[in-house]
Amino acid sequence: MAKRDYYEVLGVNRDASDDDLKKAYRRLAMKFHPDRNPDNPKAEEHFKEAKEAYEILSDSHKRSAYDQYGHAGVDPSVGAGAGGFSNFADAFGDIFGDIFGGGRRSNVYRGADLRYNLAISLEEAARGTETKIRIPALDQCETCHGTGAKPGTQPVSCPTCGGAGQVRMQQGFFSIQQTCPKCHGSGRVVPTPCATCHGAGRVKKHKTLSVKIPAGVDEGDRIRLSGEGEAGTNGGPSGDMYVVIHIEQHAVFTRDHNDLHCEMPISITTAALGGEIEIPTLDGSAKIRIPAETQTGKIFRLRGKGIKGVRSAQHGDLMCHVVVETPVSLTPRQKELLQELEEISASHDGEHNPRARSWMDKVKEFFGT
Repeated sequence: MAKRDYYEVLGVNRDASDDDLKKAYRRLAMKFHPDRNPDNPKAEEHFKEAKEAYEILSDSHKRSAYDQYGHAGVDPSVGAGAGGFSNFADAFGDIFGDIFGGGRRSNVYRGADLRYNLAISLEEAARGTETKIRIPALDQCETCHGTGAKPGTQPVSCPTCGGAGQVRMQQGFFSIQQTCPKCHGSGRVVPTPCATCHGAGRVKKHKTLSVKIPAGVDEGDRIRLSGEGEAGTNGGPSGDMYVVIHIEQHAVFTRDHNDLHCEMPISITTAALGGEIEIPTLDGSAKIRIPAETQTGKIFRLRGKGIKGVRSAQHGDLMCHVVVETPVSLTPRQKELLQELEEISASHDGEHNPRARSWMDKVKEFFGT
């Protein structure tokens, strides 16, 4: 199984600082440590994966090699000694290729896909927006146009493997091929490297991309920017950029798919006598008629005041959850009036407080009194 991108494993952008890497690794280590997940074998796999990613990216030299060449740049099996091969399948693939006339391997590689975590507001998610992001990436060297050779010169066929990218080792009856240690499988060497990219054909630089975010995107949605990933090698196509959407916490609303929820505090007086209140929506304010005797937990639904998802035919709803607020910092007169209300209500408890009376009846039934 192909390894995941190390930055994706840790959930960070490619320009993440050392502190960002450390925080991300600690969070994953705490979550997936085998001691905390003794019955979950998958957790141990995630723990090892995060540990490997952090060990590579926290080392500046290894991180530079990984940024430039991907997993091949930090894979110890590349350039292994005589008699070794990267894996069993590769070895027998070479053998059967020789027996049945297989040709040489392609040395053209597609560039790596990149990931960028983009935080936007709930309003931007609902209405859509366009923004710009600045990312570090390996791009084709403009001096040598990706050849890696000094302008006016060209790469030449590798003298060790004859341009095949593989060298043949005879082991008894079998003829085994392995990656050429001279050209590392590219089949070419650069006698006079480009001064800009030092023969790599790609350079690390920042680029600014425009991202159009459609209305209705939700947490975790991905926007694909085709061809905006890392440049390929030896003329290969560029990878893609995936922008992952994260929605910031809102001061008033919480989102549940296409519906919005909010808490609506009302006074005891309004709850008891009824009234009209004004609430915010993403499109402005709206009025709600509160009926008399409204209780905490009552939900008022405003149809069509939610969000229209990217793949939805209609808007969601706005759900207003009533919370009856107990008054604080009462004046002596207010306390006096409330005490008077309590005394008047006490003689008709079941009539004015039916839920409390019903609850007390259940308690008495439970204790058999």
